[in-house]
Amino acid sequence: MNRKQEVPGVLSLKLQYRAGKKGWFTLACLAMEVGRGKPQFPTCEFGVTCDVGSMRFVSPGAITLVVLVLSTLILSANTVLAQSSTGISASSSRTFTVTSEPNAIVWIDEIRRGVTDATGKLTVKNVSAARHSLRVRANGFKESTVPILPGRSNATVKLVRTIDAAELAFQEAETVREQARDDESRQRSAEAYRRALKLRPAFPAARVGLARVLLDLRETSAALAEIEAARRLRPIFPEASAVEGRINREAAFEEEAIKSFRRSIREARGFQPEAHVGLARALEEKGQFNEAIAEYRKGLDQLMDSEPIIYQLLGAAYERQQNYKEAVAAYEKYLTLAPNGSLAPAIRSMIDQLKRDAAGQEIIP
Repeated sequence: MNRKQEVPGVLSLKLQYRAGKKGWFTLACLAMEVGRGKPQFPTCEFGVTCDVGSMRFVSPGAITLVVLVLSTLILSANTVLAQSSTGISASSSRTFTVTSEPNAIVWIDEIRRGVTDATGKLTVKNVSAARHSLRVRANGFKESTVPILPGRSNATVKLVRTIDAAELAFQEAETVREQARDDESRQRSAEAYRRALKLRPAFPAARVGLARVLLDLRETSAALAEIEAARRLRPIFPEASAVEGRINREAAFEEEAIKSFRRSIREARGFQPEAHVGLARALEEKGQFNEAIAEYRKGLDQLMDSEPIIYQLLGAAYERQQNYKEAVAAYEKYLTLAPNGSLAPAIRSMIDQLKRDAAGQEIIP
């Protein structure tokens, strides 16, 4: 009888024993057998197996004591690692307070997390205790980026006023774009971006901002041209690649969109929520629901629940799979984060309908 249960952890060395003719057991099985008063060690043959590439080396011998000691140490270490991992997960979510100028925009790891209030303060929820990058921008001031050291719960970012005309035009463009609700406002934003670029042609962030507003204006060819210009200035530019993916997806160039999103994720070394969500939507449109759901979840993890709309997208993907239980769970998470959101009434109706549709599946209380 062969047992193949693996010992969790990072060790590549496998210790095995063979009791009589029962076959080789892994270390985890040995520990369980010992716990039950087995095996009878005088009748056992022990060996060390080490996998190297496709080759396996087995060295039998009388190493009972070594096996027992190592089994105790490794299993204890795995227990500690599991407990440690659980502790990190439980304590990783916390609040972080930023103090700067009033009405300053705050990004953490290039994810916009909000705007400071009239006193210059913003409390951000769900920030891990790891190291982060904090970026703060206020109109009329020079933008500043500072590190957040592990374990910190607050930071004060002092901004310096600027008279840089290109920077001021860029800030105007960003503000108008973010507040735009019609094409007239978007055109004003595009004009401000162009003023900034006339004053400072080598301004990759302004190129990407202009590409975003041109995409909103449905000028996809002009938007792609701005992304190409930005990438010439900054060859490795995850945000530019993510926006390129969005442009290609809007233009129905599905394969090109997927390539752009994947490049963005590579350039950002895996941390690019906009690209993960964009890739999820592109994969979903191709009917690759499992892959799309995995990408949505990566985006959600990186955004730290700061974008409820992605739970709506995730719920819709589960719904298209007819996985009503998970769809309802995703929609309910949206309602938890945005109970008064614009989609909340419709999502409540969908949840009621899905619970009725799930009659043939596990009942959801």
